[in-house]
Amino acid sequence: MYRFDPLRRQWLGGAAALALAGCGGFSQPTSGASGAPLPAPDVKVGDRWVYSCRDGFRLPVVWTETWVVTAVAPQDIQVQVTGEGHVNFQRVEHWLAPGVVASGAVYDPDETRVFTPPLIRYQFPLTDGSSWRQSLRTPNAQTGFPSTIERTVRVGGFQSVTVPAGTFDVLAMRTLMSVDDNNPFRFPTNCNYITWWSEAAGAMVKMFKQATYMERGDGPQAMAIRAQNTSIELTSFRYGGRSA
Repeated sequence: MYRFDPLRRQWLGGAAALALAGCGGFSQPTSGASGAPLPAPDVKVGDRWVYSCRDGFRLPVVWTETWVVTAVAPQDIQVQVTGEGHVNFQRVEHWLAPGVVASGAVYDPDETRVFTPPLIRYQFPLTDGSSWRQSLRTPNAQTGFPSTIERTVRVGGFQSVTVPAGTFDVLAMRTLMSVDDNNPFRFPTNCNYITWWSEAAGAMVKMFKQATYMERGDGPQAMAIRAQNTSIELTSFRYGGRSA
C-alpha cells in the first residue's frame, strides 16, 4: 500500500515555500455573508460522497476518495473511506454524531487515529463567526508515545463555490493545527486548512490543505519543509434524496 511520505511530495523551503503560501486556495478569504446556522446533517446508510484529490507540486499524487455511510446507530456512525489511484487505502471512521469523530483521520487521508477527547471536526449548528479549539491526544504505535494535536477552527461566512459536482452555497472555515507525533528529528507539523461545507450536500464540497515542518538541529539555517499541498473537490454525491 502506498503511504504518504513528506519526502515524496515535491517539498519547497525558504522563500519559495513562502511564495507558494499565497497561491491557490490560501489567497481566498473565508469571510462572506451572514446567514442562519446550518444544522447537523441527517446521515443515513448509503449516503455517499466522492472526491477528486491531488497532493504535491510538479509531480502530484492523485487519487479518488469515496466516503460511504455503512452503519448508523446511537453514538456510532460508521463511514467507510476508500482511496484509489496513486494512493490506495481503505479505513473506517467512527463518529459519535455528525461532526464528532471518535476515530478517523485528521492529517493524512490514509491514517486512523483514536482521539481523546473526540475530535470535533464540525461544531453543529455551524454558525458564521463562531470558533472552537481543542487539545487532542492519540496513541502512536510507531513511537510508543502519544501524539498531541492542537487544533483551532474559525468559521467565516457564506460563499458560493463551484466544483465538479455543481455549485453550492457553503460556509467557509479555516483550521490551524499543530501535529506533534513525537518525531525525534522534526518539530511539530503546522497545518493551515480551508474547508467549504454545504448543507445541501451534507458534507464538505471543497478543501485546501497546506502543512510545513522544520528539522530539529538545523539551527539558524532551518527551512520550512512543505509536507502538504492538497486540493480536494466533490465530484459526485448521494445524500438526503439528492444526488449529483
